[in-house]
Amino acid sequence: MKRRNFVKKTALSTAAIGVFPTIVPSHVLGKDAPSNKINIGQIGCGRIARVHDIPDTIKYDQTRFMAVCDLDSKRVMEAKTLVSEYYENKTGKSNYIDVKTYTDYKELLLNKDIDAVIISTPDHWHAQPAMEAALAGKDIYLQKPTSLTVREGQQLREVVHKTGVVLQVGTQQRSMPQFRIAAELVRNGRIGKITNVRIGLPGDPSGPMAEPMAVPSNLDYKMWLGSTPETPYTEIGVHPQEDYSRPGWLRLEQYGAGMITGWGQHHYDSAAWGMDTELEGPISVEAIAEFPKSGLWNVHGDFLVKQEYANGITVYTSGGYPNGIKYEGTDGWIFVSRGDYVASASDPVAKEKSSKALDASDPRILKSVIGENEIHLYKSEDQHGNWLDCIASRKTPISTIDVGHKSCTVCLISHIAMKVNGKLLWDNSTERFVGNNLANDYLFRKQRKPYGTDYVAI
Repeated sequence: MKRRNFVKKTALSTAAIGVFPTIVPSHVLGKDAPSNKINIGQIGCGRIARVHDIPDTIKYDQTRFMAVCDLDSKRVMEAKTLVSEYYENKTGKSNYIDVKTYTDYKELLLNKDIDAVIISTPDHWHAQPAMEAALAGKDIYLQKPTSLTVREGQQLREVVHKTGVVLQVGTQQRSMPQFRIAAELVRNGRIGKITNVRIGLPGDPSGPMAEPMAVPSNLDYKMWLGSTPETPYTEIGVHPQEDYSRPGWLRLEQYGAGMITGWGQHHYDSAAWGMDTELEGPISVEAIAEFPKSGLWNVHGDFLVKQEYANGITVYTSGGYPNGIKYEGTDGWIFVSRGDYVASASDPVAKEKSSKALDASDPRILKSVIGENEIHLYKSEDQHGNWLDCIASRKTPISTIDVGHKSCTVCLISHIAMKVNGKLLWDNSTERFVGNNLANDYLFRKQRKPYGTDYVAI
């Protein structure tokens, strides 16, 4: 029975005693729910939503995309068409579902029929809507990086713990088998004691100058800026108006930190899985980086980051290494990458630079079988599917807020090290730098009221 019919029928049967039923999310009612569908609202309808988050979630029969939201009204209508056409092709019915559209995600969160949301917004709009979604009782799939600053991540972590919602961070490398296999082999000592980890991660190129432009009538630019300072509009500083190619905001520090967070959270998360440091992080970090001297885009280019861990492992990250993760031990090495996988056609790394998904100093290492009594890591076949399974079961997803916050923090303090000279000591318990006020000032940003995590009523 459809949810709306269930509510109508129940309302009629209870009217005589003056009681109107509360609409309860389907995951609370379990298998006896009026609808076993997980009703989803999509927040952010840009590149990653269209080619990754929507198609990788809507393919599951237990989902029903009810609503789409974007501050660009053109994009929100194109997302509605994308979802509607999917259901029409699947069911043969042109009116299978009337997808609701929103330009303000706060209004979407008020829809009590929506059980869960996918947040595929720009980086500076990750933590706040995730916090508010959690407070509204919605389960969440959150694109990485988890937060724009360390303090935002701390605030989000607190709210998720308080509300108990299922939040899955979009670090989908966890659900790619080669990353789990590599981590298991490393954790079970197949290359001896780990000494170093080398992570290949490119920087971004500089770009052209851009003159201020008139804001398109279809874009709520004031809200798009959110908690960040007011800045004149330029198309290459936001997103393309005519297509869904890689947006320019990814290359502006006002909205993120560049590739150190863009892909860095993927690789640091995967590396920590193998190093057994998922909830720890480094004890020191230092870095050098080149930044553009002209043009609009200003995120880091070529760089080298060095992190030291309490267990004796040193991690080096640079665009000079092959894209991926190389674990180096006393008895050999293991290299792991995405192989030929791409999340979108505009991924910034060519396939041939990371085409080999799993390699080792000795091929016999990769053929080693993990024994019954050895370490077996969380196995997921698909990141979005794992999230949906955990919504139904209320079990812990593979990429929790705790792990996501820590891996994002590694990215953010590495970015801070690019700005502050010398070795920075990091205290994992307080999540602050030791004896360096300048570095600690970068752990948060002033937020432009009324936007920002500081203004969310908890």
